[in-house]
Amino acid sequence: MHSPSQRAFALVGPGRAGTTVALVLAARGFRCVAVAGRAPDAPSTVAVAHRLGAPAVPVRTAGGRGATPAELVLVATPDAEIAAAAAMLAPSLAPGTLVLHLSGACTLAELDKLRAARPDVAVGSLHPLQSLPSPEVGVERLAGSWCAVDGPEDVEHLARSLGLRPFRVDEDRRITYHAAATIASNHLVALLGQAERIAAEAGVPPEALLPLVRATLDNVEALGAHGALTGPVARGDGDTVARHLEALPERERAAYRALASEALRLTGRDDPALEALLDAEGELAR
Repeated sequence: MHSPSQRAFALVGPGRAGTTVALVLAARGFRCVAVAGRAPDAPSTVAVAHRLGAPAVPVRTAGGRGATPAELVLVATPDAEIAAAAAMLAPSLAPGTLVLHLSGACTLAELDKLRAARPDVAVGSLHPLQSLPSPEVGVERLAGSWCAVDGPEDVEHLARSLGLRPFRVDEDRRITYHAAATIASNHLVALLGQAERIAAEAGVPPEALLPLVRATLDNVEALGAHGALTGPVARGDGDTVARHLEALPERERAAYRALASEALRLTGRDDPALEALLDAEGELAR
């Protein structure tokens, strides 16, 4: 392995995740030699290439073979485009190049066509377990984040050099891992969106909820989900739950029932009365 200052890399897919990882690589001394997007003249591709000080090129030449070869290539396209982009790259790759996709849901099977065409290159994946709403925010957040990796040990070494905490997931559990990540991030945002709507109906500013949210996350970190659970379901207060449901608009009740049922499951308690109250099908039958 060369030292970071000697390593050249290319980025295929200059979206938020790819650009974030590329910027962190550049900050660690890696040198970007090519950026490829949907087209070399696409505004997003040109902007990221300028930011990284690299030429915007077609995907088929992004490996740089015969010019300035990339020792590392990041494939950060949408999941459905990984296989095609990697196969398109194949002729331009130098022997020994490490090609990584950044998908959380996909296994290394997405790189099978590349492996068949170029058995002399290495493949892997690196998925930061972090929310990256923009490259600027992502660069600040990446260090210290956990990261799912696959492929040779070089991938783990690379993750650690970026300040990440790598772990491995079995291929047959990869989509389950990604489902957990989606629940922890995207579904949490959707839940907080519901909390904002209901708070607004009560005349409460949404920002008033944020200290409660942050304290709850701290409690989960310190005590685990079971130990952090408080509120009416945790204490078996069916009367308050019933009053909540009565006060909520009809369109908000299904989500409340579903999550209150999950809270009851988390308690491990058998509570037939509360279960009946949260049974949406039973409610419709009454």
